[in-house]
Amino acid sequence: MHIERFDAATGQDLVRACHEMYVAAAPVDQPGEPPMSDRVFAGWLRLSWTEDPPQTWLARDAAGQICGWYALNLPERENTHLAYLSPLVGLPYRRHGIGTALVRHAAGQAHEGGRVLLTSEATMGSPGEAFSRALGARAGLAEASRVLHVRAIAGGHLASLRARAQAAAPGYSLLSWEGPVPDEYLEQVAALNQEGEDAPREAGHDQQLWDTARLRAAMERTAGQGLRHYSVAARSDRTGELVAVTELHVDPQTPDWGHQELTVVARAHRGHRLGLLVKVAMLELLAGREPGLERIVTGNADSNEYMIAINSELGYQVLDHWLSWELAVADVLALPVPAQS
Repeated sequence: MHIERFDAATGQDLVRACHEMYVAAAPVDQPGEPPMSDRVFAGWLRLSWTEDPPQTWLARDAAGQICGWYALNLPERENTHLAYLSPLVGLPYRRHGIGTALVRHAAGQAHEGGRVLLTSEATMGSPGEAFSRALGARAGLAEASRVLHVRAIAGGHLASLRARAQAAAPGYSLLSWEGPVPDEYLEQVAALNQEGEDAPREAGHDQQLWDTARLRAAMERTAGQGLRHYSVAARSDRTGELVAVTELHVDPQTPDWGHQELTVVARAHRGHRLGLLVKVAMLELLAGREPGLERIVTGNADSNEYMIAINSELGYQVLDHWLSWELAVADVLALPVPAQS
């Protein structure tokens, strides 16, 4: 087996091959969840979900066929002791040592980058969980994906929730926008992103530090992937300040699925049901903007009781459970080199 680096920005044929392998494995690796479309996948391999473009590597068998790949992200601003790894072995090639070889190779790259931990995640009960345990990885933060079947929401349910939330939120008004954050709100939305960093996270993982430059970069990645992005915010009538926001995107290639992003309420304004209010308003907005939308998927750490309660009120149901995993880079490098058959 041969492992080689490729450029996801220029190697379109290789990206396409990796995507086809990913889509074929998705029903096994993450059953029930929609796989990324080819455009979003290509954007992810090129840009990642952060401002740190990942390394992209693929494995070929003796006949030159692509049998697996991985993306490795080495953050530069925070968590510089970590390397985020996303490996995948094609279904026909599994259980032949290729996955272990990919992880060992990635550990070598992480070591060169001064990292001490590899971290990844896998659906519970999936081959990814079994593989992680076999390598001796430590299980970390547990979370669940939930899905809302939009067309199954009972008539009048959203109106009832909105009325309940508004009763607890006098002195606040709502506004929304599609696409990038308007310039006049950039600093306030960056500050809300920072407030959202108090959500549950792995022990030993740093908070991200948000500013307008990081927010602009995130918006550019979203635009580059061709996503339709929606935001609903709550504003204090007394100060004019944005104090809550929820964000969601729809991939035009899979318009029946929506993907929930950040929902956060500033600490000083919690306890007024603003989280519920902005999420209800988002669903009302999408009813007019995304007529083909059928399901919305979201994820929450199991310890995030407040947001889970809001999602339950809206009608979200558990889709699957995830675990994060960590491996010491030194331990991976000490593994015997696997023999591939």
